[in-house]
Amino acid sequence: MPNTAALQTKIEQTSLYSTIEHYVKEFAQEVNGVLFIYSADAPSYLEKQIRGILESQPGVSFELWSGSEPGSYAVLLPGQPLDAVHFQGLLLKQRIHDIIGELDLHMTLSSFPEQGELSEQVLKQMEESTKLSPSGDIHIFSRRELRSSQSRILIVEGDPTVREFLQIRLQMQGYETAVADNGISALELIESWNPHLVLTELNLYGIDGLPYIHHIQQLNVKKAPKIVVLTEQRVEQTISLCFQSGVDDYITKPFSPVELDARIRRCIY
Repeated sequence: MPNTAALQTKIEQTSLYSTIEHYVKEFAQEVNGVLFIYSADAPSYLEKQIRGILESQPGVSFELWSGSEPGSYAVLLPGQPLDAVHFQGLLLKQRIHDIIGELDLHMTLSSFPEQGELSEQVLKQMEESTKLSPSGDIHIFSRRELRSSQSRILIVEGDPTVREFLQIRLQMQGYETAVADNGISALELIESWNPHLVLTELNLYGIDGLPYIHHIQQLNVKKAPKIVVLTEQRVEQTISLCFQSGVDDYITKPFSPVELDARIRRCIY
């Protein structure tokens, strides 16, 4: 195992996520558990308590880092499959509560590559989901969420309010996002960024409507993105022509965010 002080120096120079990813590639074992812990009201000695509990477990090796903000911690458990990581999470939760009392504690855990491929984007989503998870629950980061973290969605929308809402909503679902406010820049982004799905309005500046959809279909990309239209246009002929042109789904505004989530998942998976 590498020197912890040296790793701490390294983490000050790079991000938490890239440090964990580097550690796994260079030093860890074939299967690696990752556990994120968060408490908004964490006492200053919580990290010491976490370390002490883990050190008391026979045969368990680990690395512990402070997260992106106070009260956030990341634990790497080399050699630990998902069920063992879950056990360590339950043990930590119980013993921390025994020592500190009813602390508002959140946890998210997974195991790689058992549940999927580890990446900086996956680790970031795990830490963010820890802060959003219900207090007291241990959130097991699933294969579906891992796939979401590896899926790119380009949002093409001229209205800045709608564009911002869609980006926040999709990022909360775990997707990597990019945005464009017109058809021309959207086409350029599709070629350079290679999104898995394009969520787009039809009424756009520069190029719009069916010609815009046709241009997406004809781009020289390795794999054509799925296309979901989200638009104010309700003309039946337009809807029919979009589907004939290869659009995967067509949603009219105003829309239900929950329905939008479900229909995007259906297209990606």
